[in-house]
Order: sequence, then structure tokens, then C-alpha cells
Amino acid sequence: MHKLLKSILLLGILITCCWTAQPASATSLSGLKVMKEMAQDAVPYEVAIASQKPTILEFYADWCSVCQSMAPTMQTLEQQYGEDINFVMLNVDEAQWLPQMDQYDVTGVPQFTLLNEQQSLVKSLVGRIPQIILADEFEQLS
Repeated sequence: MHKLLKSILLLGILITCCWTAQPASATSLSGLKVMKEMAQDAVPYEVAIASQKPTILEFYADWCSVCQSMAPTMQTLEQQYGEDINFVMLNVDEAQWLPQMDQYDVTGVPQFTLLNEQQSLVKSLVGRIPQIILADEFEQLS
């Protein structure tokens, strides 16, 4: 029961932190499209965790405007580092990912959780992260 309450509280925090009442713009719609395409093509969580490559777990939500705005950046980085790093996308609105949200202490979206080759936590970054900072972190992982 404690985990259920924690999960409900976490989802409430995520909604509070990232909800936007602004109408969707053309940019956010294109970001949403890119994000959905990336999620569809992402490495499955189970495959990534079983591999010996570093992994990026992106915790996201379709409704999150920051997630949408980060999608083109993540797409560019995935094209650059995708051979050396697993890119995994986990939608926080899907209950199946609640154990991972708890395990990796998800506090907001987007959250980028970096795992080394042994799939041990290296670092987590939350929010709008500049591409140059993400690229530097990915370079250190690969």
C-alpha cells in the first residue's frame, strides 16, 4: 500500500511540475510527433538492461511540453550516440513503469537517467537540459 501511495503522490508531483495550460503550438506538436516516433523505435527496457552497453532512460509524458521541446535534441543525440548507447523511453503515464520510476527515483519529467555498462546508476538529470551538457554526459558514458 505504501508503494501505491508513493506512486500516486509521484504522479501528482509530475502533473503539478510539468502541466501546461497553454494551447499546443506547431513546435510542441512537431516535438510530440518526434517523441512518439522515438518512443516507438526506442530500445526496449528489458533488452537495454540485459545488454553491456551504457543506457539512457528517458522518463517522459506525452502531455509534458518540456518533453516535447527536448524531443528534437534527443533525436539528434540518439543519431549521434545510438550505436554506443541504448536509448530507452519510459512513459510515466503507463503503470507498468511504476517500479522503474521508484527504482530510479523519478522526480519530474523529462528525467534522463544514465546507466553505465553494468547498468548501474551514474546520474539523473531532470528538466530542460542543454544539448551540449547532454552530449558531454553521453560522451563520458560511451
